[in-house]
Amino acid sequence: MGTRVVAVAIITLLITGSTIGGAAAKDRRSEKDNGSGIGAVIGATVGAGLALVGVPVFLGALGFTGAGIAAGSVAAKMMSAAAIANGGGVAAGSTVAVLQSVGAAGLSVGAQAGLTAALGSAGAATGAQLTERKKPPSD
Repeated sequence: MGTRVVAVAIITLLITGSTIGGAAAKDRRSEKDNGSGIGAVIGATVGAGLALVGVPVFLGALGFTGAGIAAGSVAAKMMSAAAIANGGGVAAGSTVAVLQSVGAAGLSVGAQAGLTAALGSAGAATGAQLTERKKPPSD
C-alpha cells in the first residue's frame, strides 16, 4: 500500500507541476501581468484535491463503502433499480457495479493519475479564466 501512495503522490506532483508551469509560461508571454497565473495555480490545486480526496468522499457519502453498499442510501436505491431492470441481478460493468468497485477498493493508480490530470487541468483553466483581468477599453 505504501508504494501505491508514493506513486500516486509523485504522479500528482508531476501533473500539477506541469499545469502550473504551463500557466506561468502563459503569463510570461503576455505583454502585461493579467493575474491569471495565481488563479491557475489555485484551480489546479483544487482540481487535484477533488480528484484524490473529493471523489472517494463523494462515493462514500452516496453509500458506496468499503464494506459494501450502505442500507437506505442512494447507492442502495441505484442497486435496487439496476437489479429490477436486469431481472434480479446487477450486471457486471454497469454503473452501480463500477461505483461499488471504486467505493470498496478505491481508484487504481492509473485512474487516479488520469482523474488528477483531467480535473487539475480543468481547474487550472477555470481558475485562470476567472482571475484574468480585463483590459480597459482604449479610446
